[in-house]
Amino acid sequence: MFILVNLYRFLKKNNSKTTNKVSIRALVKDTISSQDQKTVTVLSSLLSIEKKIQYIPDEAIEEIAEYCNVSINDVWSVASFYTNFRFTPPGEKILDICWGPTCHLLGSQKIIKSAIDQLGISEEGETTDKKFTVRYNTCLGACAQGPCVSINHKVIGFITPDKIKKLLLDLSNN
Repeated sequence: MFILVNLYRFLKKNNSKTTNKVSIRALVKDTISSQDQKTVTVLSSLLSIEKKIQYIPDEAIEEIAEYCNVSINDVWSVASFYTNFRFTPPGEKILDICWGPTCHLLGSQKIIKSAIDQLGISEEGETTDKKFTVRYNTCLGACAQGPCVSINHKVIGFITPDKIKKLLLDLSNN
């Protein structure tokens, strides 16, 4: 267990990237087998793995299939049904921009444009330096503070195009 905890810290520190597929498999197996609920399902396993390493690597699909005694296609059918699952490692900082109805009416499109322009990307996804992942989110649950964004799950409300530029510039320099 000590080795897996250190591996998790290493993966988290290094943006969840590693070329050691054996280490990923060990982490995935440990994650699947240590779920708290009585019934372990494909979905619970996918959620558990993504929570731990922030994405679903190919090795996880194979290990889930084996653990749950289903085919790889069965696991992929569940994983691909839910659009929030990631299959590639995210950037160091995850920027979620709310574009739900309230935030949209309050100007989230301008926030999106300002953010992607500041980061030099054309749409949601990762920056070339892998420092940021930008995602459009249907609701961050802070409508009274709209428009809002979150950085690594910390919600920031009343955001403006200028504020998002400054925030991203500050985060880029840290």
